[in-house]
Amino acid sequence: MNIEASLISRTDSCQTVKGVSKLYWDDNVADKTLNTPDLLYNFSGIYKKSRCAMAIVDRPEPEKTITLGISACLAGEKVRYNGDHKRSGFVVNSLTRFFHLKSVCPEVAIGLGIPREPIRLVGDADKYRVVGTDHPENDFTEPLAEYGQQVARSLERSISGYILMQKSPSCGMERVKIYHPNGNPAGASGPGMFARSLMETSPLLPVEEEGRLHDPVLRDNFFVRVFAWHRWQQEMRDNPTHAGLVAFHASHKYLIMAHSPQNYRKLGQMVSIGKKIPVNELAAEYIALFMETLCFKANRKSHTNVLLHLLGYMKKTLSEESKKTLLDIIEQYRIGTIPLVVPITMLRHFLNIHGSDYVKEQVYLQPHPEELGLRNTL
Repeated sequence: MNIEASLISRTDSCQTVKGVSKLYWDDNVADKTLNTPDLLYNFSGIYKKSRCAMAIVDRPEPEKTITLGISACLAGEKVRYNGDHKRSGFVVNSLTRFFHLKSVCPEVAIGLGIPREPIRLVGDADKYRVVGTDHPENDFTEPLAEYGQQVARSLERSISGYILMQKSPSCGMERVKIYHPNGNPAGASGPGMFARSLMETSPLLPVEEEGRLHDPVLRDNFFVRVFAWHRWQQEMRDNPTHAGLVAFHASHKYLIMAHSPQNYRKLGQMVSIGKKIPVNELAAEYIALFMETLCFKANRKSHTNVLLHLLGYMKKTLSEESKKTLLDIIEQYRIGTIPLVVPITMLRHFLNIHGSDYVKEQVYLQPHPEELGLRNTL
């Protein structure tokens, strides 16, 4: 039996599995690893139960406070050139629990029909245009570029990230194939025209392709940036102050360190300048470097460095046995035996007991909702 069909076929015999999008368990699929892209994408590990999973404690459903822009075909809308869609199970089954989604199809928005002639990029890496595959005299370069600017400006204050359809001549973030006018591949690639315009107009907006979000490191990196950008939008965008900037930086210090020790020092020096620079100018310079820093991918070495720094805040209060336990767990993470969520969970436990308010408020400890399970596979 199809796993998804089996899961929903006997809702009268099981309880809702908390944190798993209200899916139901069935005897026929017990002890199976439910991580198929079109089914679950909860990333929180392998759920096993002989009949049904009962919650130990009730956990509230996550609040949806953030809006993401998304290519409409990924949301299951039949807007592609052939009248089909590219529905993403990750987007539909997981992200809709945590985010509001604003779907956009630039090709339909500029007046192209469904179905329609396919389009492609023609030219070279430095200069290319978007034209019809069968009728290259149909040029859609300017309309797509202008619509990218329009979307970026109109959604600037309402979205905190954007997920694009890969390989699309309009929406691809990178590596979209470019052709010669005669139809042969030019051996070059670039972003789709709408995506390029969107990213150029809103360079700080976190943007990623759906296909790349299947990589655990890239997935975590994208959502770290989404939530960080959202915090900036909420706390600093409309009314920046020097005190607010100091507070924002203080709470993000170890998140910054995990992504770039070099920029950690630069951003600290920038904040220390304080009132010597007008706050609007300082805030603009800070957030540009901050978002650039988060684009660097954190790794086991940098995470281990941060974990040890955080442990240092408890060196005078932890027992020797607890220190040894934490150091052993951090070492197991460093060598790849366990995922990042394990030392983080242990550190949060001890910091809640022994840590200062300053260290407890570090965004690094929970940069995104733990229900997303993003650190369970790092």
